[in-house]
Amino acid sequence: MSTTTQANRISITTPLPGPKAAAYIARDEAVTSRVLGRVFPLVPESGRGCWITDVDGNTFLDLFAGIAVCATGHCHPAVVKAVEEQARRLIHAGGADVYSPGYAELCEQLVAIAPAGSYSDGWEVFLTNSGTESVEGALKLARYFTGRQRVIAFRGGFHGRTAGSLSLTASKSVQRRGFGPLLAGVEHLAFPNRDDCPAEVDESVWGRQQAERQFHAIFETTTPPEEVAAIVAEPIQGEGGYIVPPAGFFPAIRELCDRHGILFIADEVQTGFGRTGKWFAIEHWDVQPDIICMAKGISSGVPVGGFMARKSVATWSEGAHGSTWGGTPIGCAAARATIRVIEEEGLMENAMAQGEWLMARFRELAQETPRLVAVRGMGLMIGLETADKATAKAWMQGCFERGVLTLTAGAKSLRLAPPLILSRNEAEIGFGVMRDVLLALD
Repeated sequence: MSTTTQANRISITTPLPGPKAAAYIARDEAVTSRVLGRVFPLVPESGRGCWITDVDGNTFLDLFAGIAVCATGHCHPAVVKAVEEQARRLIHAGGADVYSPGYAELCEQLVAIAPAGSYSDGWEVFLTNSGTESVEGALKLARYFTGRQRVIAFRGGFHGRTAGSLSLTASKSVQRRGFGPLLAGVEHLAFPNRDDCPAEVDESVWGRQQAERQFHAIFETTTPPEEVAAIVAEPIQGEGGYIVPPAGFFPAIRELCDRHGILFIADEVQTGFGRTGKWFAIEHWDVQPDIICMAKGISSGVPVGGFMARKSVATWSEGAHGSTWGGTPIGCAAARATIRVIEEEGLMENAMAQGEWLMARFRELAQETPRLVAVRGMGLMIGLETADKATAKAWMQGCFERGVLTLTAGAKSLRLAPPLILSRNEAEIGFGVMRDVLLALD
């Protein structure tokens, strides 16, 4: 089997998996947990920019970036340099016990890019290792600050796999099956899709109605608002299918929170750090959360997470929360370099330009085949809804065999979350392969 097209870097020269990959996979499956459930028989050896080369020398265009993690691409020189220089000086210090190098500098950068809203009390940052830890910390703080126990999340949302964050997660039943009872007092509401707004109705009005109707119903029946600590939401749902809510939805939630003394937690783990054309996706609706959870794209592949809270909310006492590894010197160095690269290389603007181009091409493709039924997203966070689950899986697998890496999301969608450095030429290559694969399914 051989797939090589002119002047691009896709090169598939062996069966997939190739002989070296197959041997490695056999070793892996003999000793690693079966719960991992890998999607592709891919064993990467190196990565540069938007490209991954496997152990057999096959080269793939990466359009999911380690699940929206490698914001600046694989092994961006500035990130590599920052990590190398820090590793030579100090690898670990323990941010809970000493003033770890780089911790304050990263927190300063995060505060500087935080959404500016009507609240003027400033932000405090706590650094973690991952998104699920960030959500856990945010939940603890919300309960501590409010003295309340109940939490409201949304069906289709994904917030992590540890006990507290899993209690909020509601994207796939397999993620929760067998792990109950989970955190008590969690209620899930429907997350509206702006594509469902009737053509004759103003989207902002409709979005407000979707929020107000649902919250009024539970506040009047099952969930007294004075017992709710927080409402938690992804600004754009990730695992749920890259669902963009209607205008008006989050402004209405912000008003409900203010009215009832409830905190609004924005889970920006997948949506943050320029992916949608703004530092944080919630900024598209001019809404300021009380707490922001982050990870993934913050550090281009080095494990770093965190959550920011308004200073007036971050009232917990010293020692009430902690982390041995959170905010390691290497992680902070990688995150600081990532933020600089996003700013200096105009990656948010590039995400919007390439994302708009790709969505326009996919909408044209949707006119050619009934297998593609919806195209949605913002920037380089693109959801491609297919006619059924089998089509989504076949499309993903066919793209892999042709050297383009994508992932499914939701019930029957593909997601594109490539590095923010994606060029127009790379976007054209990716679209061309994806178009050919989908049309070949007919």
